[in-house]
Amino acid sequence: MKTLIDFDNAVVVAIPVRAGFGEPGRRECMLLEGPQGWGEFSPPPDIDDHLAARWLTAAVEPGTVGWPDAVRGRVPVAVEVPALDPEQAHQLVAASGCRTAEVRVTGVDDTARVAAVRDALGPRGRLRCVADGTWDVETAAAAVAALARAAGDLEYVEQPCRTAEELATLRRNVDVRIAVRAVPGMSVGEVADVVVLECASLGGVRRSLRIAETTGLPAVVRAGRQTSIGIAGAVALAGALPELPFDCAVGRPSWVSADVASTSRALVAADGYVPVAPMPPAPESALLQEYAIDDADRLTWWRGRLARARGAL
Repeated sequence: MKTLIDFDNAVVVAIPVRAGFGEPGRRECMLLEGPQGWGEFSPPPDIDDHLAARWLTAAVEPGTVGWPDAVRGRVPVAVEVPALDPEQAHQLVAASGCRTAEVRVTGVDDTARVAAVRDALGPRGRLRCVADGTWDVETAAAAVAALARAAGDLEYVEQPCRTAEELATLRRNVDVRIAVRAVPGMSVGEVADVVVLECASLGGVRRSLRIAETTGLPAVVRAGRQTSIGIAGAVALAGALPELPFDCAVGRPSWVSADVASTSRALVAADGYVPVAPMPPAPESALLQEYAIDDADRLTWWRGRLARARGAL
């Protein structure tokens, strides 16, 4: 499968983002073309080569073997809310057209942010929080209770603690569902009520589907810091899951101000949904040229990253 991909001519691009939304910088990625279409390789810079190889497997999947058939034609989108002040958070959610909001919580101004998001969604909207494993059990229990009061009705809290032991203890002591990100080989049944699937980090759509099946838990899908080419894999996963009880964070955020796909193919939520397609959108040549990286050091870094990930496959 690897030999079918044009690795030598992979294009490296950097997509601009608006400041103030928690992004560490431009969204850099490498785009790979295969006989059936394009894929995106954009592992976080701080993960090791073995983990980056999973991202590479996900990137070559659509261009070679393709994705499984979808069981739905569109996916409901949860708007992502970074650690903004309450007024900004309210504006972001109100403008999104989405019925669900996924709110980042950091321990600073969280309840005010959540209350503002609830006001923007209205009483029928769905609200969840993402905590990134920063709390111990005691702190998490108090925080979850406060967030639930501010939200009125909290769908779940994702990754409130870091370790499986802490998560299991917390789950026994709170009334809110606990969501945990899937990791290959990790058993989540004892520590979570919901499994979060990040398609690229799990090695693609097929591998993610197998992981979802083995957990036996309700699943929700999230995309990473990707262009519409990469996000399309997460949408394909959400489209192929037998059941989809939760809206998914698989739309390009509003603060990402550009893309490599044309406007008509970019995965920006419309009326709270994105369409499921059989393959990723192809990049527009003019956009590739506009956002291509020409810095020699960055190109060398990406070529090295790709070579090491290929070696780890």
